[in-house]
This record gives sequence, structure tokens and C-alpha cells, in this order.
Amino acid sequence: MDTEAQPTERDRSSRPSASEGTTSEAAGSEDRSRFALVSRLSSSVPGGRITLTLLLCLLFLLLLSTFVLRPFQIPSGSMEQGLRIGDRVLVNKLAYRFGAVPQRGDIVVFDGTGYFGHADYIKRVVGVGGDRVVCCDREGRIQVNGRPVDESDFLYPGDSPSTVPFDVVVPGGTLFVLGDHRSDSSDSRDHLGSPGGGMIPVGDVVGRADWIIWPFGHATRLHRPDAYARVPAAGRAGAHG
Repeated sequence: MDTEAQPTERDRSSRPSASEGTTSEAAGSEDRSRFALVSRLSSSVPGGRITLTLLLCLLFLLLLSTFVLRPFQIPSGSMEQGLRIGDRVLVNKLAYRFGAVPQRGDIVVFDGTGYFGHADYIKRVVGVGGDRVVCCDREGRIQVNGRPVDESDFLYPGDSPSTVPFDVVVPGGTLFVLGDHRSDSSDSRDHLGSPGGGMIPVGDVVGRADWIIWPFGHATRLHRPDAYARVPAAGRAGAHG
């Protein structure tokens, strides 16, 4: 009599197949290879894994700063009272990529070489390509495309919109920019007779300032003010006052 137990269908299905065993062994080999690679890299630098981790973090921050976000320290009082000397803002370098363009009211950082000076500057966009920007109407307000702009929400207390009269049309692909602290800002008004007429090429814009990140007590999101929302597009302006 044959006493050897015969495997049931359930017993056979519970055993790993040849292909399952191969897959598991391959995954294990891959994991061991990755672990060995990390170990070799760690052993090749002083400090081992701690140093390797720090180097990878620094590389990540470098790539982030180069292509996505960049911290910028406010060097002067030209954007007070919103941005104070020593504040650090986070500049979004992707804000004007992929077809997006600066909008009136945006706070932008740009390279002023050849226009303002050999440095990066931060100002507010008042006019974009095609806009007619005039100072000032009978109530002392700046007009953009015939529409007066109420800048009281961000203008430095006690400052007038401008003590310098001007009437300019912003060439395409450029920006007319002003500081919020008008009496302490060297901006497009002061360079109307310079090369470029005080206008900033859009291509020289580094990015849009989106956040104040330092000091923590002053940290906030920087929003585009509503003052420019009713400004008509260039070419649709009415009569100028």
C-alpha cells in the first residue's frame, strides 16, 4: 500500500513558482547592489554617510537656487514700508517661464546692468509693454492707460506717487518699474534719459518676489495689489486727464 501523501491542489498553489523565486532573487540582488554603491560612496569621503548626506543636500539646494527659487536680501529702503532693509525675500524664478509674463503690480528682481547699475534690483512693475504711464493727474495719482491708480495701500506713508512728472509709452518686451518708497528710490523715473529710457527688458528679470521669509516675525506672502486690476489693456485707454 502506498502510504506517501499526495500533494493537494492547495498545497501545490502555495509553493512559490520558479518565476516568483527568480524575481525575488533579482530584487534582492538589486537592493544589495544599491546598498553596496552607497557604502562605497560613503567610504570614499571623509565623514562617511553624514558627509555624503550633507553633500547631497547642498547639491539639491544649489539646483533649487539655480533653477527654481532664490533668496534675495533687501539692500535699501526703496521698497519700504512693505520690504525693509535686511528682509530676505524668496524669488520665484519660474514665475515668468513657459509663456507667463510680468503683470502690473508684481514685485520683481532684475539685473540692472546697462540700465540701472551693475547689480540686481527689486522694484514694483507699474507699466508693461504698450502701456502709457503718466504722472500725474489732477489729484496727484499716476495714470496707466488713462486710468488713475490708487497706490495708497503700498506707497510709503507721506510719499506722493512722484515728484517727477513724466509721460512715457513702455516699449514692447520691457517694463516701467518704481519703488514703493518713491522719495528714496532710484527707478525708471531717474533713468528716462539713460540707455533704454529707464525701461527694464523682460529678459533681464530674474523672477518674482513671492514671500518674505526673514525675519520670521515679518514673514508673509507678497500679493499683487488690486490697484491695477481696473487698468485697461494697452490700446483700450480712454482720454487722459
